[in-house]
Amino acid sequence: MLRSAMLALAATALIAGTSLTPTTASAGWRGARADIRADRRDIRRDRYDIGRDRADIRRDWRDLNRDIRRGAPGSEISRDLHDLRRDYRDLRRDQGDLRSDRRDLYRDRRYY
Repeated sequence: MLRSAMLALAATALIAGTSLTPTTASAGWRGARADIRADRRDIRRDRYDIGRDRADIRRDWRDLNRDIRRGAPGSEISRDLHDLRRDYRDLRRDQGDLRSDRRDLYRDRRYY
């Protein structure tokens, strides 16, 4: 008799405890808006960085072509080529960041 009473009391406490705790969906929703805003801010920043990298690439190509036309020494040409490689690397890195931020935003909107 005592064992069944204790079992009933434990079952009641378990049921009451689970009904009073928030569900995972509502608990996860609290921080989702801030996370979505941060992802949008990161996307805007990455788009700006991509535009700036593309402008740098255009400028470096213009400098390289000017140096080749006027017969500049090889050190200037190699510097321009190094700048181009660095800008292309930055562009690829920013495009990868943009992809990951878009993926994060997608997941945040769908409560992953």
